[in-house]
Amino acid sequence: MRVVNVVDLMTLMYPDKHPHGMDEMSFNALFTENAPVIFAFHNNRWLIHTMIHGRSNEGRFHVHGYMDQGTTTTPFDMVVLNEMSRYQLALDALKHVPRLRMQAVDAINLFGKKLTEHHDYIRQYLEDMPEIRNWQWTADFSDSTAPAPMAKGHPSKALFTDS
Repeated sequence: MRVVNVVDLMTLMYPDKHPHGMDEMSFNALFTENAPVIFAFHNNRWLIHTMIHGRSNEGRFHVHGYMDQGTTTTPFDMVVLNEMSRYQLALDALKHVPRLRMQAVDAINLFGKKLTEHHDYIRQYLEDMPEIRNWQWTADFSDSTAPAPMAKGHPSKALFTDS
């Protein structure tokens, strides 16, 4: 699994379409030619599809983004209604990588259960579940009370983060 943080969307385009664009070799080095890509974008999905049009095997890009769903609700519910929650992104990744799907039945069931719990909780209490509302980055994932780690580097210095 690879996580790529795209800071400059224009890099997704070909260099002849935008000065920041990536050539095909660089694009494929980052996204590969065949691996499924789950792309979470907090804007209209069609924009990403437009930018990657013509790239190698572009159908492997599964873009989640703004779908104009929801009304006055909780912050996390807006994310769920637009299919951008952590649970939905993980489920989509498992759906598009068959070898993971077969090994992750328990995770798939847990994510579905969490979405159902979320739905029921916000309708009863009119706020996000405490585990969502109070979530924080921790240095040690086993210790939910640890302070958040300090960010390293300057976000504008790198186009991509690969981990």
